[in-house]
Amino acid sequence: MSTLKYPHLFEPIEIAGTFFRNRIFASPQGYYNLATDLCPGDDMAAFFEAKARGGFASVCVGDCMVDFKRGRHYDWLIPLDNPKIMPGLAKLTSAVTRHGCVISAELSHAGMYALASHLDGSPLYGPVEMEGKYGHVYEMPEEMILETIEAYGRAAAFAKRVGFGMVTIHGGHGWLHAQFLSSKINTRRDRWGGSFENRMRFSLAVVESIRRHCGKNFPIEFRMSGSECFEGGYDLDEGIAIAKALDGKVDIIHVSAGNHEIPDASIITHPSMFMEDGSNLYLAAEIKKHVKTPVGTVGGFTDPAQMEEVIASGQADIINLGRQSLADQDLPNKARLGRDEDINRCLRCCSCFAGVGDKRIFYCATNPVTGHEIEEKFTPPAARRKRILVAGGGVAGMQAALTAAQRGHEVILCEKSDRLGGVLRCEEKVPFKKKLARYIQFQIRNIGKTAVDVRLNTPVTPELIEELRPDVVIAAVGARPIVPDIPGIDGKNVLGAIEAYSNPDKTGRTLAVIGGGLVGVELAIFMAGLGRKVTVIEMEKALSLGNPSPHQGALLGKIDELKIDVLTLAKVERITEEGVLVQTEGGAREIKAETVVYAVGMKPLRDEVLALSRFSREFYAIGDCVAPRNILEATQAAWTIARTIGRL
Repeated sequence: MSTLKYPHLFEPIEIAGTFFRNRIFASPQGYYNLATDLCPGDDMAAFFEAKARGGFASVCVGDCMVDFKRGRHYDWLIPLDNPKIMPGLAKLTSAVTRHGCVISAELSHAGMYALASHLDGSPLYGPVEMEGKYGHVYEMPEEMILETIEAYGRAAAFAKRVGFGMVTIHGGHGWLHAQFLSSKINTRRDRWGGSFENRMRFSLAVVESIRRHCGKNFPIEFRMSGSECFEGGYDLDEGIAIAKALDGKVDIIHVSAGNHEIPDASIITHPSMFMEDGSNLYLAAEIKKHVKTPVGTVGGFTDPAQMEEVIASGQADIINLGRQSLADQDLPNKARLGRDEDINRCLRCCSCFAGVGDKRIFYCATNPVTGHEIEEKFTPPAARRKRILVAGGGVAGMQAALTAAQRGHEVILCEKSDRLGGVLRCEEKVPFKKKLARYIQFQIRNIGKTAVDVRLNTPVTPELIEELRPDVVIAAVGARPIVPDIPGIDGKNVLGAIEAYSNPDKTGRTLAVIGGGLVGVELAIFMAGLGRKVTVIEMEKALSLGNPSPHQGALLGKIDELKIDVLTLAKVERITEEGVLVQTEGGAREIKAETVVYAVGMKPLRDEVLALSRFSREFYAIGDCVAPRNILEATQAAWTIARTIGRL
């Protein structure tokens, strides 16, 4: 009898002569912080090694280009057609495989979406000539198609040579294979398009090319969209037909969903916080009924119990984790040990996407190690054990206290209220923020497992510092809401965003939200979900929702779905008992609202910081009291500072 809590999830599987130690794979993720010669470095090796060490059966290096000149969407992708990067790739594969993990290379070509190649002077090529998203697309001639098929085979052979144990053909999300498979796009009149058989020909030829170059016992995974999930894209019935055509020819069918280049479909590819865990499972489960090849599923999984049920019930053979593998690289090992409570669950805040788009590197809002694996690996132990006083028990303060305690310091964490969690506690009742509420409890539980001395209802004052005599003071005292200078702001029908979140019953049936940033928009969505009629008023010409990411797209989708009115380029002149008076480009308007809520930002508690800074030789300020930003910025600063203490 198995002693494992999740016996099906941790049952090994052999595929194409390759042993996989469990059913948990890390989904393809690119690593974009490459050197100028695009050669993988030590930080990339450490990024993927962390997942291998954490117990994943396989990790996949995403966005490996088979034709860097003509097929890249970004400039910072791995060129598998450049042998000069061999040493870096060999070091990467060695770092992963020595942990008993199979490493895969995702073979990719963007086709008509090869934006970076186009900007570098290459024409855009796709199955047919057309006007595309990034410019005029030329039809790939027969010779180029055959060259591309051969390029896939050569890229796979190169990957095998440098130590990859398998390859993943990126056949979904709108890239080149999906373009050939699409009945809407691929209307060619030769053997490469038109009929379903002809549209499948390119992908099947690529599979044959890889087999020819790599041999039989080298697993080939095909990553496809079970449905493209947008009008004009193929549906599940056609997804089933594609999978049946691949059955017996590839070794794993990895069923995803959507299309990266269609906003409404992209937020299905990467499920938002408004969607349930495993929201795309239905696609894989249906496809599995029609094929004998092992099927993988992907899409917002965070709970090992759900993963176990998926495997045990036969809905899929493999669970692929993307963002969750960033939130906790050790999920497989923790789940195998039955330590579910120690798993850091992904918030689906999409800070990782914003980081990739802005800085070309993955970071995680709740896991500060992600993106800093080298630092984690090589930071020496603290040379001196110190007595640390942390002022403030919000996100930054909790992370600082936790990290400092794990480093061996004596830590006192003081919070002026009766609970840890800071300003985020106000969102605990929000249905789509339930993972955030879980994260706060996760951090509280982690602190409880350490020797941190937690003191609630205890504001940090100069007198307390004199009494406790710490070696170090860390101020994480937060920020306060900015109250806009608007006539009527002190009316009985006016609330701040924090109070509205905390006490939604205080709001009327109609709301006007002043401020179209993340806080205001998410509050509007919450209130609209409760049945309120909401208008968002923003001074700028567009809502301010942060860096482009799937979360931004999900918010805009919810605004449309819930019929939230948005008024931009509008200045609130006055708040009345009936609502608000605004000035717009078209003149003055009155917005009727029983309740007016302001969400116009936060002001750092700098005076409180300055008052404490003079009472300790070693002093740090972190989080919103420095500058109100987000969870990512708070945890990163807290983790970094806490790891610095004791160095001298």
